[in-house]
Amino acid sequence: MVRAYFIFLLVAGMFGALLSNCGSRTATGASSSEPNAFEKEKAYQAEVLQKGYEVNDDSYAGQDVVELERQPDGHFYADVEINNIPIHVLVDTGASGIALSRDDARKAGLATSIGMYDVVGEGAGGDVKGEFVKLDTVRLGKQTAREVPAIVLDGGQMSLLGQSFLRQFDTVEIKGDKMVLR
Repeated sequence: MVRAYFIFLLVAGMFGALLSNCGSRTATGASSSEPNAFEKEKAYQAEVLQKGYEVNDDSYAGQDVVELERQPDGHFYADVEINNIPIHVLVDTGASGIALSRDDARKAGLATSIGMYDVVGEGAGGDVKGEFVKLDTVRLGKQTAREVPAIVLDGGQMSLLGQSFLRQFDTVEIKGDKMVLR
């Protein structure tokens, strides 16, 4: 009797797991038209590449130069202002966007859900989970971008500054142990 009960629970659990993976359905039984996480990221990247973001620089001639020193770990870091809050980030020229740790997102005043179930990318260890957000402002030196899409990573420890902001600069050069943003 006990064995039959455990088998019943096992089958019921498997059935429930299958149903939860089926996705939401509309009243007619068709799949909902809500885009998945990969489609959202693709849309954000397309928006970044096509539209760009409003740059607030008073005059091009007055644009300052931001110089970053390579750190002992081989990376470049910057102190940027996100939503007018200073955040220490890793400058990642190979990243398409901005990724924030949960702690940095909280500092910047971003509300995130307790459980981040959206798959926002894939890493060496498998699916990367997080949440899509839009930053009011991102500032480094005299360059400011508004309404910049970003991702808050569920397990990330360090925030990354990628191309969705770096493209505000005309040039990004690495010369020896210096990164120069103009």
